[in-house]
Amino acid sequence: MNNNSVTEFILFGLTQDVGKQKAVFGIFLILYLMTLLANFLIVVTIKTSRTLGSPMYFFLFYLSFADACFSTTTAPRLIVDAISQKKTISYNECMTQVFATHFFGSMEIFVLILMSFDRYVAICKPLQYTTIMSQRVCHALVNVAWVGACLHTSAQLFLALRLPFCGPNIIDHFYCDMQPLLKLACMDTYKINLLIVFNSGAICLVSFVILLISYIFILRALSNQSAEGRRKALSTCTSHIIVVVSFFVPCIFTYTRPATTFPADKIVALFYTVGTPLLNPLIYTLRNSEVKNAMRKLWCRKT
Repeated sequence: MNNNSVTEFILFGLTQDVGKQKAVFGIFLILYLMTLLANFLIVVTIKTSRTLGSPMYFFLFYLSFADACFSTTTAPRLIVDAISQKKTISYNECMTQVFATHFFGSMEIFVLILMSFDRYVAICKPLQYTTIMSQRVCHALVNVAWVGACLHTSAQLFLALRLPFCGPNIIDHFYCDMQPLLKLACMDTYKINLLIVFNSGAICLVSFVILLISYIFILRALSNQSAEGRRKALSTCTSHIIVVVSFFVPCIFTYTRPATTFPADKIVALFYTVGTPLLNPLIYTLRNSEVKNAMRKLWCRKT
């Protein structure tokens, strides 16, 4: 780690207007609590339901877990800072936040890829589905996703720890991330920014392309399905595509460009750090009758 004269940072947040800060506190507190509740319901429902034992719901369990954790890495700090006079974050806390956001963010990316692979096998190779997507294979794939998230995040943290900070210490963002930190580093950050683009940017872009190609194959294979099978598969795939686009497009915008800032950066970051973790459970429950039925049974059992 570099020796830094800066031991803490000041998070600028979304706004400095007192009235708007109160609105930020109220709105994002409600959104965060809704995110936790929605994802918690999905996790508990899948864990306790006997009807949601297919690989799709196995991966959905981990997606909801990653969503709840990913939102927790940024939203609480945003909410607390909106009503705090002192919006400081220590150097160690900042590095921890960099690690956590990239870890759970990349975990979400890898789980989305696993979900698309599951749908591809289910629709394009239905006779071999139970063999290919066995319980042992599903657990192995999730373990690979955890390892991939650790490798990606370790690289990000290594780059962050190499940045020297000697002032100023005001981060023009609502959480610690690599792009705003590069602006504060007292060194030439061109090479480090290239490494970030090759790491985070490549993961986002390549994963997005892989997902698009997989869904193209799936949509082509649907022409051989019956009308009912095609309708059900299209409903599931549409949900997945909405999630993929809403998550990857903002990520690609953020991590595949030079270390320059745009006025829309904070809004884009809000969308994939706060909006998508809430959008995912809503999409998967509102468009999935099996999950809704399982939730009703769980509710009836508990009451």
